[in-house]
Amino acid sequence: MKYIPASLTCLFLAAAFLAHDARAQVSVRKRPNPGEISPLDISGFTASADPAAALFRKTLEEDLLRSGWFAIIHSGRGEYAVTGSAEAGGSDVKAMCEVFDVSTRERLLGKAYSLRAADARRLAHKVADEIVLAITGKPGIASSQIALVGAQGGKKELYLCDSDGASLRQITRDKTLNLSPKFGPGGKMLVYTTFFSRFPDVCLYDLASGRRTIVASYPGLNACGAISPSGRELALTLSKDGNPDIFIMDMASKRLTRLTDTRKYAEASPAWSPDGRRIAFVSDRGGSPQLYVMDRAGGGAERISSLGSENVDPDWGVNGYVACSTKLGGRYQISVINPETKEVSQITNDGLDYEDPSWAPDGRHLVCTVRRNYRSSLFIIDMMTGVKVALLSDKQGGDWSMGDWSQE
Repeated sequence: MKYIPASLTCLFLAAAFLAHDARAQVSVRKRPNPGEISPLDISGFTASADPAAALFRKTLEEDLLRSGWFAIIHSGRGEYAVTGSAEAGGSDVKAMCEVFDVSTRERLLGKAYSLRAADARRLAHKVADEIVLAITGKPGIASSQIALVGAQGGKKELYLCDSDGASLRQITRDKTLNLSPKFGPGGKMLVYTTFFSRFPDVCLYDLASGRRTIVASYPGLNACGAISPSGRELALTLSKDGNPDIFIMDMASKRLTRLTDTRKYAEASPAWSPDGRRIAFVSDRGGSPQLYVMDRAGGGAERISSLGSENVDPDWGVNGYVACSTKLGGRYQISVINPETKEVSQITNDGLDYEDPSWAPDGRHLVCTVRRNYRSSLFIIDMMTGVKVALLSDKQGGDWSMGDWSQE
């Protein structure tokens, strides 16, 4: 049987269903340039022997290294320095953290933290993100989450994990197909496609309460949901009127607005721009699956993809770029498109298939599905250094795909 990549699932399903004052004085501090790795001395940050404090210290160092901005040094002279301590007291873990620019001795961060000892890793993620922000001015990714699909025993369920792959937990147990999870703003809600009723429906999942609501179960295809940055609208693909097209659903009233009406072609995989004013999507109107961008109100769709024979599964990052999976020489690789200029950059180039890219909140990292030897797994790609790191270890088993990165 010919292999059909997960990134084409939605489209193939669709086809099957037919200001400051300018005079004010400001201080200017040199920040790391994109791709620049700064030596960060953390030898001055200590931790007590308590397991929670030791876990905090270990997680903090790993998070800072994973950010891609720093080379961690434990002695000698770094460009930046982190000092302070972590210790456990009673049922809490407490940390005091200071960050300095070594050359100027400017203190960039000074703060005390406290959280339950059981949440030592979560506290370390928070501190790591604040260190990254203080030094680089860019958001960190340690506190963010990744939603993913896990396939074990022939069924596909939804899971969540931390940005480093830890704390993996299963959130659906439907014993069916659950696909294409997408976070809403704030990381509190997921929208996904479920075959719980044996037909593709769009479902909302409240991560706090565990409550699930089917929001689209019209005759035909209901798939590829994406919640708008405002959280008030849902873009999705429906074929209830015969032809698969992109619709917008008002989340409060459930009123639908049809955005595309191409009669004989399939549109799928809507992805919102960060400001919510435009939508990227996949259409085969040109003879093969390609990426287009249209206004939120619909109409005026413009093709933005040019590399390869197919371009699918768009994700629009906070950096303004659209990542996608591009078919080149029979393999799917990750590429990034500037929707304004249509310039494209190929990111991966090897004998593996790369699918389902999703931007991290820092606009620097991507999570994507990598398929090799008939198995799929998730990898993190640092777009500035090219470093690829497996999100989950082989110990988890199964197949992992369709990762979506929360933006908080």
